[in-house]
Amino acid sequence: MARQIIFRQIERPRGGQGYDDLEWFFKSLGIGEGRDIEQIAQRIVITLLEHQLPGTGVSVERISQDLEISSSRVNHHIRNLIDAGVVYRHKRQIYLRGNSLQSMVRELRKDALRVLDDLEAAAVEIDRKFGIDE
Repeated sequence: MARQIIFRQIERPRGGQGYDDLEWFFKSLGIGEGRDIEQIAQRIVITLLEHQLPGTGVSVERISQDLEISSSRVNHHIRNLIDAGVVYRHKRQIYLRGNSLQSMVRELRKDALRVLDDLEAAAVEIDRKFGIDE
């Protein structure tokens, strides 16, 4: 499974209140950018934060009703959020990874470190093929 993890170093707003911090948080992870001009991906994550109790998920239908958009549009954005490692789907329910933003960031950190470890191991092998030793 290919996963695209995006990290952007963006200056955090000073004295950010609630949604200012959320907007910065989402932009830093590349969530809801590009063609998502209505910021549906961000709104889905906020809906999960509002409704997800620990150990429970939120149905696509509930998200669709809350955001007043079609289930197919919600599913499209959920697939992108799954690919980004932010949410996961289990038994027709959508879950924020780790049940909180902090836990989600910890999981993304682990994902990134695994990718970087694999890249480093491959780099060592490639360097050796070129006769380069560190």
